[in-house]
Amino acid sequence: MVFNPVLKTLDAQGLQRFQALHVDAVRAVTNRFYTTHGSEYEQFGENGRQSCQDDLSFHLEFLRPVLEFGMLQPMVDYLVWLDSVLTARLVPSEHLAQSLDWLGEFFAKTMNEAEGAVVVQALAAARDGLLQSNISTILPALPVKTWPEALAFEAALLRGDVKEALAMMNRMMDAGISLVDLEMQMIQPALYQIGDRWQNNQITVAQEHIATAIVQRVMSAGFVRSPPPIPINKRVLLACVEGNHHAMGLAMVSDAFALAGWQVQYLGANVPNTALVARVVSSLPDLVGLSVSFPQQLRMAKRVMTQLRETLGSARPAVMLGGLAINQFSRLADVLGADACSANAQLAVARADLMVSPN
Repeated sequence: MVFNPVLKTLDAQGLQRFQALHVDAVRAVTNRFYTTHGSEYEQFGENGRQSCQDDLSFHLEFLRPVLEFGMLQPMVDYLVWLDSVLTARLVPSEHLAQSLDWLGEFFAKTMNEAEGAVVVQALAAARDGLLQSNISTILPALPVKTWPEALAFEAALLRGDVKEALAMMNRMMDAGISLVDLEMQMIQPALYQIGDRWQNNQITVAQEHIATAIVQRVMSAGFVRSPPPIPINKRVLLACVEGNHHAMGLAMVSDAFALAGWQVQYLGANVPNTALVARVVSSLPDLVGLSVSFPQQLRMAKRVMTQLRETLGSARPAVMLGGLAINQFSRLADVLGADACSANAQLAVARADLMVSPN
């Protein structure tokens, strides 16, 4: 179910005033929760208040792109995801809707009438979307062709069995299967399922981290044994925007480009905007690929593209967006002014080949 009402947005000055109230809003609503529901939160001990503040802060991070771009669904999906996480951990998730109401009351009192009304409308719409939604997860759909081996690979990751994970990769590559196909149809589906298990409190954070570390070793080993590509004289720079620490998908994109013959600069996770722009300006790749996992990172992608346009003008490289947020809502790429978007590594390379001519 997609909940997509038409929403008003704030101008740059309004967004600045909203952002300036972020800390005060979190503090005020946290205090209100503890005044009203303190006895229910005693079970969470000293960390409960900090967790409450963190959740409210994330609410406002996700609210910002709603106020800037008018696109509500990413925030609704985040709230539905958070609701499932809280429920799995026996947290009173019904307080989610109440937190949105109380944030609305805070901004109605502290902003001017017109701007406060925009914020209240967005929060009310997010609340309605949460209550009406039947989405159980914000994970993207699994690849159309998920191999049966993905289940066995997932089991090996959850056991922390590095040898078996590597052996599975080697057996399949011995049979002529490419690393890119393995990543898309075995490794990525396994990671999605592990993320879903964490969300439902079925595995620990440690297990998830071990799985990620094993996958990194498997992908590196698979890349080393892959046939060397024929260079095609095209250059791509890949980076997760500032604040995006989820780089595994981008690493798969990097492998796909490199094995297709592209020269790849892979900058990895959480690249500061200034460093990213400076690197693009100094190296002038044919294509820049930016990964955006969550809606609150959209403004970072927009800022990078704006700075590149201001600095390089018509010499700005083409920019392709990808990542979880873009996979769910491809319209965001147009809103942000990107040249293209892609839902997976193979599509990214195919579209890039059409966009960029060899030098």
